[in-house]
Amino acid sequence: MSSEELKAVQAALGAEHAAVYGYGVVGGKIGEPRQSEAREAYDAHRARRDELTRTVRDLGGRPEASAAAYALPFPVTDADSAVRLAAELEERVAGVYSDLVRASEDGRRAAAAEALREAAVRAVRWRGGSVAFPGLAERAAGAVSSAAPAAPHT
Repeated sequence: MSSEELKAVQAALGAEHAAVYGYGVVGGKIGEPRQSEAREAYDAHRARRDELTRTVRDLGGRPEASAAAYALPFPVTDADSAVRLAAELEERVAGVYSDLVRASEDGRRAAAAEALREAAVRAVRWRGGSVAFPGLAERAAGAVSSAAPAAPHT
C-alpha cells in the first residue's frame, strides 16, 4: 500500500459521499418514470461508500467524513436538470475511479475498475450517450478539478 493509493481511496470515498448527497437531490426532482433508476444508483453509491470506508480503515487511514452539504454544479429545478445532475455525478465519480485504478493493484484495482465501469454505464443511461474513455475525457479536458463530484460546503 502506498500513500498514493490511500489518497486515491480517500478521493473515491469523498466522491461517493458527494454522489450520495447528489442523488438525494436527484430523487426529489427526477419524476416517477425514472425514480427507481435514481434509487438504484443511490443504493449503489451508498454501498460503494461503505466499502471504501472499510478499505480506508484496512489501509490504516481515517475515513473522510461526509460534508453536511455539497454545492451543486447547477440548479436542479425539474426532472431534466435532475437527469443532467445524475449524469454529471456519474461522470465525475468515473473520473475519480480512473485515478484509483492507476494508484492501486490487484484486488483493489479490479474493484476500482468495476466501480468505474458501473459509473460509466449509469452515465450513459442518464445522458443517453457515451464517451470513448469514461473517466478520462473529463480529466483531459480539465473539467474535473477536484476529487468530489461537487465541492463540499464548509
